Amino acid sequence: MNAIVTVLGQDRVGIIAAVCNRLANHNVNILDISQTILQGAFTMVMAVDVSKSTASFGELKESLGGLGTEMGLSIRIQREEIFDAMHSI
Repeated sequence: MNAIVTVLGQDRVGIIAAVCNRLANHNVNILDISQTILQGAFTMVMAVDVSKSTASFGELKESLGGLGTEMGLSIRIQREEIFDAMHSI
């Protein structure tokens, strides 16, 4: 199953490394990644494969949310089909 991870917050060193390490720790494969910085605001969207994850989807959501809290970021994960449905008009 694929999912979409979004990261938003003030830019600083180590955001990509921290998120990628957290995903790797749960055996989540990154399929695609896009990031940009707009006037100091960091934004990143990742397509990930969670089919071989060592954690349940709920545990992944909690783990990434906790990382976001630690780093002062908003980090969210959504199932790809839900993300697609929300963003198709």
